[in-house]
Amino acid sequence: MTRKRLVELLNEDLEREYQAIIAYVNYSQVLKGAAYMNIAGELEVHAKEELSHALKLSYWIDLLGGMPAVQPKKVKTSEKAEEMLRFDLENEKETIRNYRRRVKQAEQLDEFALGEDLREILRDEQDHLNALATALGIDTPDPGIAN
Repeated sequence: MTRKRLVELLNEDLEREYQAIIAYVNYSQVLKGAAYMNIAGELEVHAKEELSHALKLSYWIDLLGGMPAVQPKKVKTSEKAEEMLRFDLENEKETIRNYRRRVKQAEQLDEFALGEDLREILRDEQDHLNALATALGIDTPDPGIAN
């Protein structure tokens, strides 16, 4: 692991955060039905948290000598509320897997403060995963860790 490679990976994480911001803003407004009212409000909160994550990542990317990414990963949408929530669930699982790996990579480079910020982000992402699983009426899945 090099600093340059870590910056590349953090930029991929940043692109996922942008994706999440867009998805949560969109989904929070288009979810319909009484069954989804609570989760719609929760998704608005998630959008704000994802913006905070994007700002933290941009800070670290710049600090490590990189240029923060400006494009989001592709956002999936659907006319069906449950499908949208499942898209989000899968995105959160991928995000958690990557942040778990990123914590280890940051610490390999003795970037302990970055590791702490990543852990804070990871805690939020785990909360998002729990909320989505609850809204879907399923057990919270274990996302694992990225290779």
